[in-house]
Amino acid sequence: MENPRERSDPIGNNLLRALRADDWQILQPRLEQWLAPAGTLLHEPGDAVRYAYFPRGSALVSYRVVLRDGRAIETALIGREGAVGGIVSQGRLPAYARAEVQLGGSFFRIDLNHLEEAKERSLTLRHLFARYADCLMAQVFQSVACSAAHSIEQRTARWLLAATERTGAENLTVTQEQLATMLGVGRSYLSRVIHELRHRGVIETRRSRLAVRNPEGLRSLACECNKAVSRHFNDVLEGVYPAGKTG
Repeated sequence: MENPRERSDPIGNNLLRALRADDWQILQPRLEQWLAPAGTLLHEPGDAVRYAYFPRGSALVSYRVVLRDGRAIETALIGREGAVGGIVSQGRLPAYARAEVQLGGSFFRIDLNHLEEAKERSLTLRHLFARYADCLMAQVFQSVACSAAHSIEQRTARWLLAATERTGAENLTVTQEQLATMLGVGRSYLSRVIHELRHRGVIETRRSRLAVRNPEGLRSLACECNKAVSRHFNDVLEGVYPAGKTG
């Protein structure tokens, strides 16, 4: 479950790495190391959010809005560039969306009461997390526009590109059925898109896995949405979004 690079990187999360040294000293004693396999539910709609989670290394979390018919449509993808949970909210508020671990791995997590205490002690800590919340909101805005304006092939390429950038991993544990549900498209249509991407040599398919083999080729097929999100990250939190770093 642990990426070898995580052993040489004791933080493993770019948002935490962006903290000033004195802010890290405030937060670090309250951070708990936590392992979660794929499929772990961090919270469901209506749950009281108790923790903030910081994915490390190749861990990846999907925010999904659950519809009345049971479908869960993805609205945001969170990896080593960010955090999940009540980063800027006050207290344990109810969750609006499902947060599910898409790629299992290592996390830091912190009880929201302890996080609130840390933010009360440091204005710069509050400002950093507020800027991150702005970046997360930008991703949600862009996701809405992407679903309305771009083809399924473009959106599929965008998702695969975002996942590889935010984890540093080329091998993604996701089935075509899961990806179709998250994108809100039919399974048979997505299968045709995956077949075309495989034919172009940008991905390979394995049992329950999709492997990115040509990130630049994938980037040429994707819409502009992932680039727009990474550009906003760099404007607001320079150096936090790991654009283009896969391996």
